Amino acid sequence: MTLTADIKPIERSFLPTDFTITTWDLLEPYFQQLLDRTIHTKTELEQWLKDSSELEAVISEDACWRQVRMTCDTENKQLEEAFNYFYMEIAPKMQPYADKLNRKLVECPLTKELDADKYFTYLRSIKKSIELFREANIPIMAEMNVMQQQFGQIAGKMTIEVNGKEYTLQQAGKFLENPDRALREEVYMKIQNRRYQDREALNELFNKLVAQRHQIALNADFSNYRDYKFKELGRFDYTPQDCFNFHEAVKQHVVPLVKIIHEEQRKAIGVDQLRPWDMDAEPAGITPLQPFSTGTELTEKTIECFKQLNPFFADCLQKMQEMKRFDLDSRKGKAPGGYNMPLAETGAPFIFMNAAGTLDDVTTMVHEGGHAVHSFLTHHLELTGFKEYGAEIAEVASLAMELFSMEHWNIFFKDADELRRAKFKQLERVLTILPWIARIDAFQHWLYENPAHTADERAEKWMSLSSEYSTGLIDYSGLEHFLPYEWQRQLHLFEVPFYYIEYGIAQLGAIGLWMQFKQDQQKALHNYINALSLGGTKPLPQLYEAAGLRFDFSPGHIKTLMDFVKTEMDNLN
Repeated sequence: MTLTADIKPIERSFLPTDFTITTWDLLEPYFQQLLDRTIHTKTELEQWLKDSSELEAVISEDACWRQVRMTCDTENKQLEEAFNYFYMEIAPKMQPYADKLNRKLVECPLTKELDADKYFTYLRSIKKSIELFREANIPIMAEMNVMQQQFGQIAGKMTIEVNGKEYTLQQAGKFLENPDRALREEVYMKIQNRRYQDREALNELFNKLVAQRHQIALNADFSNYRDYKFKELGRFDYTPQDCFNFHEAVKQHVVPLVKIIHEEQRKAIGVDQLRPWDMDAEPAGITPLQPFSTGTELTEKTIECFKQLNPFFADCLQKMQEMKRFDLDSRKGKAPGGYNMPLAETGAPFIFMNAAGTLDDVTTMVHEGGHAVHSFLTHHLELTGFKEYGAEIAEVASLAMELFSMEHWNIFFKDADELRRAKFKQLERVLTILPWIARIDAFQHWLYENPAHTADERAEKWMSLSSEYSTGLIDYSGLEHFLPYEWQRQLHLFEVPFYYIEYGIAQLGAIGLWMQFKQDQQKALHNYINALSLGGTKPLPQLYEAAGLRFDFSPGHIKTLMDFVKTEMDNLN
């Protein structure tokens, strides 16, 4: 396959080139045409699939743009109304048609003549959608899609004042790296108090979401939402028990390493007892890392970093820059977090984040850049459905890019010691994030296995998980009232339930690819590109195999990978 970032939008042959989605009445005839079409030959079936795919791509891109625009400006009521209109008025009417089209495909005798290998995962996904479809869930899902976005609206309004200037919470986070401990404590308390102010609003929102999700599961004949969601997410290759094994492995093989990191941090900043505002702090006399100042500078430096790694990676970001597919700087009224939004028809995705000039922002940018490269690598695939890959491989694309790109972080950090510090902090993060991932995932299993829980029981469960994944080295005296609500900062719980264990699974794959990279850079990058180019056309274990990896998150395998990361950290000291 020739690598090129000069992608072209999908050429329309079924829909008019000037068609845009405005109302259901104008969109419905295209669904009806597909439903009514008679299919006599395999060639006609393949054309029907391409036309269906084109319709899916146009609809998907329209919906994604509505979300992008709304998250970029949560205070714009017109953008909110456009998003809500799609999910309340258009999406619910599409779902019965989508189910009928799925059934038409599965029941068509000619479907048996399709290449079994090429269409295996696609047809498996179609059959799964048929199994899960229930008319009763359509209005609940419509309401839930709108309600989930309220988290961004609530969080987007959160700001604090530091030294007489207003900052978003993301921007204020950079003060937590400052050597001035009193300033760090002041900012930490302001951030926590601002979040605490909205704790009841977020609790109330979450109560409603849990109730809706549980009802969706019951309507689809599942006893709980966890089991429903495993099916919906296409988790064909692992089970809840595998997740529990991952949690235990993190406790056994990662938490002890994090304890070492915490103890070394305590010594480095010269305190008797670590407090939560000490975790990102630099020692006295050490200036916090400042890899860039503006979103534009972050883009330019990332492009240069990617160019050193592989020119194609840089070309992808340059193409996005030409198409104005970035919104990087943090500002009031912007939703929190960061994402790479695939845009199915035009191909070049959109990267959204809240940059404030920190190392974490560099990590976020190269992470989302990895997702963007994945989008470019799959744009050539015939059907929109072929590009729908699981998060367990999608996050390998992003997390491996974080590690690969470190080879060229001298673009961001000219000073040799700053470069060493940045790499060391990144590897610390590779380890310290895993207990949080395991904790969030364990929390979600409990939430949906116990859907009738109260807010107090939820807080109690969160606190019990805290003790299981804690190093015991951070003193929270006087802060106990904040801790039961700590989970509320994790947007995935509100917006994309059960999407979190994937980061842990994929981190293992990313470390595996980085091990390859340390041995043979070109071979590792070849494996990376090879696996990502397959999109969702192969089962997960085969995608990992294409990357030269084992789909394995057993305790023994995790220990091997963690030992490798620890050795690399020791080599930087």
